[in-house]
Amino acid sequence: MSETCRYDLPDLAAMEDLGGRIAKQLRVGDVIALEGGLGAGKTTLARAIIAALGYDREVPSPTFTIIETYDAPPLRLPVIHADFYRLKEPDEVEEIGLDDYRDGAAMIAEWPDHAGGFGHEAACLTIALKNAVKGADAGRIAIAEGAADWLGRMP
Repeated sequence: MSETCRYDLPDLAAMEDLGGRIAKQLRVGDVIALEGGLGAGKTTLARAIIAALGYDREVPSPTFTIIETYDAPPLRLPVIHADFYRLKEPDEVEEIGLDDYRDGAAMIAEWPDHAGGFGHEAACLTIALKNAVKGADAGRIAIAEGAADWLGRMP
């Protein structure tokens, strides 16, 4: 069982608002799986979520480090921000010790398909981001699908 919502994100303020709503609902063990092509806004949304959880410094993209960790405090709960774009095979998540990072934290995952995906997990909120209008800078559209643990707490 899952629940789906659509969000129009015409500007950065709307993206930050969505990030804030996700942050309010986020729990330890949750996965926010961000999908979309290059430049779709995955890192922007991840930064908005982390900022809304209480992080007041720059949030670097984990493209090269693969995983960035954020502790509580200052965040309301521990979070790992992962960018799996550079993984060649899903099995590489074991080599980097993903399960150890995830223990006791929520995870924001960019390019989740490169890590084998997380949609099968009950605590996964998958958000697909895309341009609102092809070829125009008219903002983004986000389609969120919450697995079982997200029912009743969709942002």
